[in-house]
Amino acid sequence: MLSRVTRLARHLDRARSGAFAAHGLETWEFDVLVALRRSGGAHELSPGKLLQQTLVTSGTMTNRIDRLASRGLVERHPDPADRRGVLVRLTDKGANVADDALIDLLHKEQAILTGLSVSERQQLAALLRTVVMPFDHA
Repeated sequence: MLSRVTRLARHLDRARSGAFAAHGLETWEFDVLVALRRSGGAHELSPGKLLQQTLVTSGTMTNRIDRLASRGLVERHPDPADRRGVLVRLTDKGANVADDALIDLLHKEQAILTGLSVSERQQLAALLRTVVMPFDHA
């Protein structure tokens, strides 16, 4: 049964990659941008919070922030609560790219689920939430 989940994951990965590539993004770039987008307010987080949300090492996150900043998608700002710290803030350009890529991703996901009724989609979402929940809390 779970081999079907693996097959579905491959199809979803292809859909994600295609949606992001259309906007010049790698999957990891999208993950960082949407983590900032979800943060609300000024759309900024510390690098430590970003690495917790994206499950990468601090060295990897530093490299990712550098690359996103060089493209004008994020900016670093001093953390007013910690003189030694910085906050990573989503730029308007980064927000626009993330939003556009998300819209494309949602269209691709909807196409994958076209064979399911609304009720079946809700049931699938509930079941997947139950299966994934222990991993999210770990």
